[in-house]
Amino acid sequence: MDTHGEVHVAAVVSPLGKVLSTESFPAKAVGYRRLLVWARKRGTVRRAGVEGTGTFGAGLSRYPLTQQIQVDVE
Repeated sequence: MDTHGEVHVAAVVSPLGKVLSTESFPAKAVGYRRLLVWARKRGTVRRAGVEGTGTFGAGLSRYPLTQQIQVDVE
């Protein structure tokens, strides 16, 4: 997930590294929930990578943890 001030951009990647889908979501709590629903429609979500976990990505990097998803920060 790539974080920005107004939107966050997410990609679902297969275990073999193929990008299956990309989408953008509002950079607020409702967007975090929509992002996870969107990702789960494409398969089991076990792990999330979050880029920019400072100001813009702080909330987004914490949300998956509340859903028992491992978070890798960059």
